[in-house]
Amino acid sequence: MALQGNSLLYNPSAYAKSRAASQQHAARSSGQALGDTFTSPGRARVQHTFSNASSQALPSVRNALPKPKSKPLLKQTISACLSVAQTKEEAEKDKREMHDSKEDPRMFQKGRPEYKSLSYDKFEPVETLPLEEGDSILHSVAVCKDSQSPGTITDYFCKLSHLPVEQHAALVSEPKFNTLCRCAVKNIRLFSTSELVDILKACVRLVVPPTHPLLNACENEFCRQVWDMNLDQLLLVADCWRCLDRSVPSYLTILFSYANMHWKDLTLPQFVQLLYIIGEGRRSPADLMQKVESMILKYLDSFTLEEVGAVCLGLFKSLSGISDHVMRKIADRVYLQMEDMSTYALVNVLKLLRYSRVDHLPLLKELGKVIPTRIPTVNIQGIMHITLTCSSLHYFDEGIMAAVATSLPSKVTYCRSKDAAKFLWSFGCLDYEPPNEEEFYSSLIEQMHKKLHEFRKYPEHLLTGLLGLAFVKRFPEDLIDYALRDEFVQKTRGSKYELKKDLFTLSKSVEIECPSYQGSRLSPQLYQEMTEMVLNFAEQEIYVRPEIVEAVSLLESMLGGPEYVKNHMILPHTRSSDLEVHLAMDGHPIPFNLKDPITDKKLKDFGVSLTDDLMTQLIKGTSSSQSPVEVENEARTPGQEGKEEAGTPNAGDSAALQPRQVKLAIQVSNRNHYCYCSKRLLGLHCLKRRQLQQLGYVVVELPFWEWFPLLKRTRLEKLSYLHYKVFDPALLSRAG
Repeated sequence: MALQGNSLLYNPSAYAKSRAASQQHAARSSGQALGDTFTSPGRARVQHTFSNASSQALPSVRNALPKPKSKPLLKQTISACLSVAQTKEEAEKDKREMHDSKEDPRMFQKGRPEYKSLSYDKFEPVETLPLEEGDSILHSVAVCKDSQSPGTITDYFCKLSHLPVEQHAALVSEPKFNTLCRCAVKNIRLFSTSELVDILKACVRLVVPPTHPLLNACENEFCRQVWDMNLDQLLLVADCWRCLDRSVPSYLTILFSYANMHWKDLTLPQFVQLLYIIGEGRRSPADLMQKVESMILKYLDSFTLEEVGAVCLGLFKSLSGISDHVMRKIADRVYLQMEDMSTYALVNVLKLLRYSRVDHLPLLKELGKVIPTRIPTVNIQGIMHITLTCSSLHYFDEGIMAAVATSLPSKVTYCRSKDAAKFLWSFGCLDYEPPNEEEFYSSLIEQMHKKLHEFRKYPEHLLTGLLGLAFVKRFPEDLIDYALRDEFVQKTRGSKYELKKDLFTLSKSVEIECPSYQGSRLSPQLYQEMTEMVLNFAEQEIYVRPEIVEAVSLLESMLGGPEYVKNHMILPHTRSSDLEVHLAMDGHPIPFNLKDPITDKKLKDFGVSLTDDLMTQLIKGTSSSQSPVEVENEARTPGQEGKEEAGTPNAGDSAALQPRQVKLAIQVSNRNHYCYCSKRLLGLHCLKRRQLQQLGYVVVELPFWEWFPLLKRTRLEKLSYLHYKVFDPALLSRAG
């Protein structure tokens, strides 16, 4: 093999921690992951490749300048310069927006020299091997392939990995290199631990494919030698496997067992690196994780802010549970130093906060002060996680949301289907329509169209986005039609998420709010299945809640019996209960909750008298000795009976169009219906109340901040409150 080109010292600038998010992104972007330097074997990377002849090919500065009299040429040159500047600006923007899932989580390793022995440093400068020496090594391998010692083989790997980066892909596919690999595999048991580590690090530099036979042999040998290794070596090897994108569950199991046995001896860097490995491996060993919290508390004040972010990311990725106490301790540390924290580390803390469902108000308030000015320089995935944290914790901060909405349209092309869906969900969940709402929503809906192919693989994202839009009364019918087609519904069954409820909510919402919609709909069978499932859940979990049971009991007592109140879901697709009450236009209650329709006319003597002492106090002297049926009859407007008998009411007679009764949908709300520490209703409940009104109901709320304290008060006080709510004259006027 002939290696051509010129040697080059490959030394990307090191990551430098910065207080400003824009500086953080510049530092993160200073060098790409080694695994990202090639697109395919045989294609050379040119970003860091230079030729001695290149300077000779450049025209002289004098010759490059246009002649003064050549105006068209001058215009072309200016246009070209502007084009280059624009292209450079776009390239910088692309660089900022690109999230390097391999390198970004490793930034904490730059903060302490101890990590050099625990992790592979791709930015460590190495002296480039001349191409002639590379050819010489490969020739020696071919000639003496069966007589090389383990030390010599190791030396060959190390030297070859120092060839110019643009030659690595060709080298790995070179037959003579494969001969060297076979020699290593044949002698694998003869290598010392340090020699094996050097070979593995060389494989990382060369970007050897993760399924390469040499790596299979190395993994088996490391598993055999593991108990003779120290923890630094174990963590370094695990780090190399991560750099190679190789899954090594057996090795990690042994590593975790080793760490568990030596838990008390773990230094701070070893602990953080271990949590990084746990997170990247997406594994949470139960026996080990029980000890993690005590170690976090032990080192919390000594962690750098980047290490705090790394710890949180490791716990988040491995889906490790963490107690509220420890999460609050972490949040206490972060909110006091948030200004000094990189946005990447801060976002990792927010991920764990979201996963833990911990409401740390000081941190959230500080976030509202710090993050809005950073938003324009944060990449789209970071912005998505910030926004999703707010919506998941039901925390509304207009400064954060407005900053996101302002920045997003110019960044929307970088959104994955997941990002676009989460943005729509978050804004809909918090019921926030920003000042630039049309630009904001149209850009995201357009991106949803562009990412339609991704929804075939991730159907949950399409439903997430469409529900977020439905919350704020936006219904893109072409996307809805796609989501409700039989073939898409079938795809949702293969998702790891339960998506039937989302389909149910979307389809029923379209049915109520888009009467002209002509697209696909769910099958009646699925409607019935979902309705039964939701109602069964409600009977077990919702209808029996103390605040609802108490309200039902008191309303029955106040109105005259169970026939006057129905505890059910008027709109099962909105997943919360209603206490339905019917009133005549004169304010008298009407019985309607009748199991047997025949009993409707046999209720004249049923019910608790409203003239007893208690109800006299509540109604302030008003008596009601009429039967429910008489009440309903009197509720009819004058002359209405005759028109009903005629069967053809006069369209011009407004009296004929008046409702005969008012249907109340009483909402017994709780804190989960509202934004955190606020009286701002969440999107799903805005949707529900809007739809109830469209169906002719008058929504009456027993807000939790009024009703819950009353539960501890006297029966008389609760009845008085309910009477005030139900018999409010304004309700009748709203219905009329």
